[in-house]
Amino acid sequence: MFDQKLAQDPTVQPSRPWHAVTAGFLGWMLDAFDFFVLVFLVDTLAAQFHVTKSEMVFTITATLAMRPVGALIFGLLADRYGRRRPLMANVIFFSAVELLCGFAPNYTVFLILRALYGIGMGGEWGVGASLAMEAAPPKWRGILSGVLQSGYPLGYLLAALAARFIEPAFGWRAMFWVGGAPALLALYIRSKVQESEAWKQHRAPSTRAILAVVKQNWKAALYLVLMMTLMMFLSHGTQDLYPDFLKSAHGASKHTVSYIAILYNIGAVIGTLIFGHLSESFGRRRSMIFALLLSFATIPVWAFGGTLLTIAVAAFIMQAGVQGAWGVIPAHLNELSPDQTRGLLPGLAYQMGILIAAPINSIEYALRGKFGYSWALAGFEAINIALLIVVLALGKERKGREFVSAHTGPT
Repeated sequence: MFDQKLAQDPTVQPSRPWHAVTAGFLGWMLDAFDFFVLVFLVDTLAAQFHVTKSEMVFTITATLAMRPVGALIFGLLADRYGRRRPLMANVIFFSAVELLCGFAPNYTVFLILRALYGIGMGGEWGVGASLAMEAAPPKWRGILSGVLQSGYPLGYLLAALAARFIEPAFGWRAMFWVGGAPALLALYIRSKVQESEAWKQHRAPSTRAILAVVKQNWKAALYLVLMMTLMMFLSHGTQDLYPDFLKSAHGASKHTVSYIAILYNIGAVIGTLIFGHLSESFGRRRSMIFALLLSFATIPVWAFGGTLLTIAVAAFIMQAGVQGAWGVIPAHLNELSPDQTRGLLPGLAYQMGILIAAPINSIEYALRGKFGYSWALAGFEAINIALLIVVLALGKERKGREFVSAHTGPT
């Protein structure tokens, strides 16, 4: 059906959106896999490097904190020189760093490598999302936004599978060595993905001009950063420490944790697709609010459920809501961003949000010591979701906005 509808539009090459979305999807999925590998290895690596668990959690924080650096570097490159080449360079960079993590001889080297990896992770989303959303026809942007963002929970799911099957058989280092494989994606991008027509029409003449547009739109940029900060508190606050919560608070085995993580990431993928699609009918903000209300209602069982089966079902629903809201984000951020800065601003707002939210794991882990794991997770996320709903309700949207002009002459 999708290809048939595209074929009816003479301005769109049917294969072009698929290749661009596939590249963005695979890049984000493999990037997420490389990130989430670590959340299943906190205990193992703490023992391996003879450090505390808190110090290993800090390596996750370091990765998150460095992501804005990557967004700035690769975002500027994408607005100045096109989407394809910066995306290829980014994929090769983060894959190489992930591979090196598997050879880390001690904690200090590992921490440095995870910080460098954060630069690569920070650069991928903005460039990949702008390439995909600019290629997608406006009426399909919502569902393709969900497809693109579903790469994140799928990466998490693959990390859970790796924790279940690769780590027991081959050791923790193999988990990171597998993470070097995404470099091959650069070959696909080079051979199949076309440069963005929207970028060709609206490219800024210089880096200074790009930054000047951001400055002119500083109020909108601040709003996007605020929204993305709360979105980061939502996703990382419900995901990163949840495997450790299952082990520490409920005595779940490593294998059981892997299976529950697989289940709730299936829910996350379903959520991204459903709410991304619904955003075409109900609007971006309203669909996100519906998804957030679903997660909010699930918090009591998700955090305080009595059995692992009950908690697993609640986690499935929780992540369907969390990632359902996220499934709208690629379209929403790109539609709210000026044409000349679509490679930079969505990714920079996204990653500035994670910079501000970077201490989330350390904060929740510290709250766990005072209030218990269940109250730490439940209390933090209940407040955060309520604030996020207010921010969305007060914001704007530009659903269906055209990125490519009808004519291709000088602009």
